[in-house]
Amino acid sequence: MANRDLKAFVESHERLFVLTGAGCSTNSGIPDYRDADGSWKRMQPVRFQAFVADDAIRSRYWARSMIGWRRFGQALPNDAHHALARLEANGRSRMLLTQNVDRLHQAAGSRVVIDLHGRLDLVRCMACSAALRRADFQEDLVRLNASWADLDAAVLPDGDAELDHLDFSGFAVPHCPSCGGVLKSDVVFFGESVPRDQVSLAMEALEQADAMLVVGSSLMVYSGFRFAQAAARRGIPIAAVNLGRTRADDLLTLKIQDRCEAALSFLL
Repeated sequence: MANRDLKAFVESHERLFVLTGAGCSTNSGIPDYRDADGSWKRMQPVRFQAFVADDAIRSRYWARSMIGWRRFGQALPNDAHHALARLEANGRSRMLLTQNVDRLHQAAGSRVVIDLHGRLDLVRCMACSAALRRADFQEDLVRLNASWADLDAAVLPDGDAELDHLDFSGFAVPHCPSCGGVLKSDVVFFGESVPRDQVSLAMEALEQADAMLVVGSSLMVYSGFRFAQAAARRGIPIAAVNLGRTRADDLLTLKIQDRCEAALSFLL
């Protein structure tokens, strides 16, 4: 019955603005951050200010990322990603804004995508802005830290891994090959601002939309919640697919509490 309601919602709108979050990728083996109440499931990720200020924190970040990337970098799109690509191909979705950094929407065939929080498949120099492929950087990390290469650990969100009680001081982190600067994943860390041009582009798309569809996001982070607020101010309806509560529950026209791939299966 709920899926029938979502199908009717989608079919009654021709210019959907779609926002996706971690729940869209959990079936691809990438864990999410929050539980059904919207609370943190585990310790918060490293904050931007700490990463910039502290060599030890950078070593810890990259050690965990080296282990986590092995699985993250091999993740494949699931039926939720394919369903949303089909929605775009059918001309119903004009813009897909994702809070995810896994590029799985693009891998599934979605073309008009804004990666609101960046992309984990790139590494960028904080001094000269040179970009490196994360897969190439992984090879450098493994070469410099061969003794870490066989470690295994539980996978955490966004390519992180559960490595506790280890001494990270001996973990070597390469510098920018162009200028020697500090390298950082090309994603928006907690405590870092989302690029304004990305927000502006997405807001422009939302202005043209006749409805908003939220898929797999609790919207607890303001960077995503602001778009639900903007849609509500415009008076356009908002539907959400999410297991558990969202920050925008009181703004929703329709809410489906189901797994993303199940709720969107009618599109396939």
